[in-house]
Amino acid sequence: MHGYGDGRWVACASFALVHSGLRSDPADWKDERQRQGVAAEEQAMRYLISRGWTVLAHRWRVGRAEIDIVARRGSLVSFVEVKARRGTWFGSPLEAITGAKRRELVKAARVWIDRSGRPSDIYRFDCITLLNNTLQHLEDAFRPGWR
Repeated sequence: MHGYGDGRWVACASFALVHSGLRSDPADWKDERQRQGVAAEEQAMRYLISRGWTVLAHRWRVGRAEIDIVARRGSLVSFVEVKARRGTWFGSPLEAITGAKRRELVKAARVWIDRSGRPSDIYRFDCITLLNNTLQHLEDAFRPGWR
C-alpha cells in the first residue's frame, strides 16, 4: 500500500504504517521542487529505517508548523528536518534551517510530545541533508531551550 493525502496511512516498502501529512498525491504536483522534497524525505526515511529507526510520522503537522519525520530508536525520539539541494548556489542545506525554522520545529515538537510522548523518552533534533544526492545525517543538530 502506498498512497497519499486525506490523512491516510502509508506503508513505505516493507516497514510499518506511517501517517502521512501529505494532503495530495505528489504525482499530481506541478512544481518539481515539491516532488524532489518528498523524494528526499522518502530517501531519508529509508536511510533511518536501515539504521534501526522506526518512522512514527511523516510530515507531521500542527497548525502551520510541520516536522518532516518523527522517528524512534528505543527511548530516543528524533524530530528530523530534511533539506535537499542540487548545488550550493543558495547556500548549504543546513543554512536553510534558520532560527525561525528551528523555533517552529520546537513548537511542533512540544505538541507531538504532549500528544504522543512517553515519560521515559529522550528527544533530539536531527537534520538530514541531501546535496547532489549525497546524504548526510547530522545528529543532535541543535538544542532548544525547552522553556
